[in-house]
Amino acid sequence: MDSPHKTKSLSTSLFFLFILLSTNLLTLFLSSTFNASSCSFNPTIPPTTTTTKDNQYPSPKSPDVSTEATNNLDLSPEFLAFTSGQLLPFGVNINFDSDTIYPPVGKACTQFPKELNTFMSYKVNGSCPDDELLAQKLLLKGCEPLPRRRCRPAAPSKYVEPYPLPTSLWTTPSDNSIVWTAYTCKNYDCLVNRKYREKGFSDCKDCFDLQGAEKSRWTSSKGGGVDFSIDEVLATKKPGTIRIGLDIGGGVATFAIRMMKRNITIVTTSMNLNGPFNNFIASRGVVPLYISISQRLPFFDNTLDIVHSMHVLSNWIPTTLMHFLMFDIYRVLRPGGLFWLDHFFCVEEQFEQVYKPLIESIGFKKLKWVVGKKLDRGPERREMYLSALLEKPLNNSW
Repeated sequence: MDSPHKTKSLSTSLFFLFILLSTNLLTLFLSSTFNASSCSFNPTIPPTTTTTKDNQYPSPKSPDVSTEATNNLDLSPEFLAFTSGQLLPFGVNINFDSDTIYPPVGKACTQFPKELNTFMSYKVNGSCPDDELLAQKLLLKGCEPLPRRRCRPAAPSKYVEPYPLPTSLWTTPSDNSIVWTAYTCKNYDCLVNRKYREKGFSDCKDCFDLQGAEKSRWTSSKGGGVDFSIDEVLATKKPGTIRIGLDIGGGVATFAIRMMKRNITIVTTSMNLNGPFNNFIASRGVVPLYISISQRLPFFDNTLDIVHSMHVLSNWIPTTLMHFLMFDIYRVLRPGGLFWLDHFFCVEEQFEQVYKPLIESIGFKKLKWVVGKKLDRGPERREMYLSALLEKPLNNSW
């Protein structure tokens, strides 16, 4: 016959086992809940607003990002293969302070899973899709840099090599040097003459006509107005001290060609907005750089002698982004370097209230500062240009 003490001991043991299991389950549930809320992205948390010391430039609200868009199940296997951490063959690298390398892509890539998956869908080791337009739209949305792909890009079936230097500088290249799928025009004759044939606005509408306005651009100043000449700008510095630089949104790189004649090397950034700007720049014999105005400039601090930009930096750019961009230009210029802000467009009220204080907050010294009215659409619009030559201080620029 069993002892009543044994029965009581067994019941007590089972009770304490139940309490222990219940406590562990509750602890696991609470731990999972709080860890998930503190470590994962929560799109309902309101973003903070950042301001500058001298001027108030509130940051715009971040877009609402669906957690589904960032779920790995929604992303292409090729995208995940590229972006996943890759172990270094020889272990920890003291330069990385890590044994793993993570290939970079733009933060916004995963916000557009449909377009991203289309871009990353191809046969590995085969031919890439002819998808320049899709790639550029992704890039302009913020998917910059684009992820690398393991396929061969579309190319002309009967490619014609560019003209040799110096002929290439002012000669329109062959139509067979371009894949025309992404563009309204299907040959260079169309691009050269679209200023006469097309109605409405096109980016850099007359740029491809090398015998038109490009032929005389920056060759002479016009009576102290907003049109500075290259020689006028270079005269502000000792001969030979301007050697390397950048042209932001440089059209077909005529600025770089002019500077090349003066033994100055210029890299030109450009997008392909309804025209093969990057191919055209390369065919002329200078270096194109395919990045948007949102991308951090791919140069080290205090290295460039000059940065130029004409028309591109204007009031279409969000103010906070403009502020970051101006400081990035300041960053890459060496002390004593020049920033040539060429035909900055806005309306008068914007200039006084926003852009003048914004530019002055960066820390440049003004060498030239010319404001002119833009009257081609009527004075009632109060449109204007600013052309400025700004210098990063030679001393105490930090």
